Amino acid sequence: MNEHDDRSVTDGGASDRAANNPVRELRTRAELLQRDLARDAATALPRLRALPELRRADDHALRAFAAAAQRKHCLAVVARECGFGSWEHAVRVLEGDPDERDLGTLLHTPSGTLNAWFTEHEEARGALAAGAADGEPRFLLGFRRELFVTGPAYVESLGLDPRDPDWRAMGWDWARPLDPTARTRLFGKLLAARRSG
Repeated sequence: MNEHDDRSVTDGGASDRAANNPVRELRTRAELLQRDLARDAATALPRLRALPELRRADDHALRAFAAAAQRKHCLAVVARECGFGSWEHAVRVLEGDPDERDLGTLLHTPSGTLNAWFTEHEEARGALAAGAADGEPRFLLGFRRELFVTGPAYVESLGLDPRDPDWRAMGWDWARPLDPTARTRLFGKLLAARRSG
């Protein structure tokens, strides 16, 4: 468990199902946050600072906000914690909206690996293909509106298995996957890895 969820969730398997559906996973996290805010859990209040309007709030202001916090606020908090600008942005990305080019920051981690960065998908695909031609496994990932091609060590630093068959199903392209449901599954695995990591 991470610092935002320090208890086991015993919900008859719902947490396992949520891990397979990234939007449901974030909804579950928001429900847990809202419950913690209602119980005045010490770990919940600081999380509200993920909201821009509460970034500099003192504890008194956080408590006042928490007393009236609604689910929409908790959804916004968990979305921002995962690197999305808003709940709506998170849903568009996690559900694979092809018009959403801002992939958020969920795929970023300080890894110490050298990555090739691109602004155009065609260039990034070319680098991905060149790596495959050299026999080197490569992965095309996104960070906000930019793209980067990286190797297995980076994927492992995210908590994902670079040998997962969903990568092949996606064509190793997170930004424009051949099989969007494979990316949804990998998003679920990524969120589960972050939850337990």
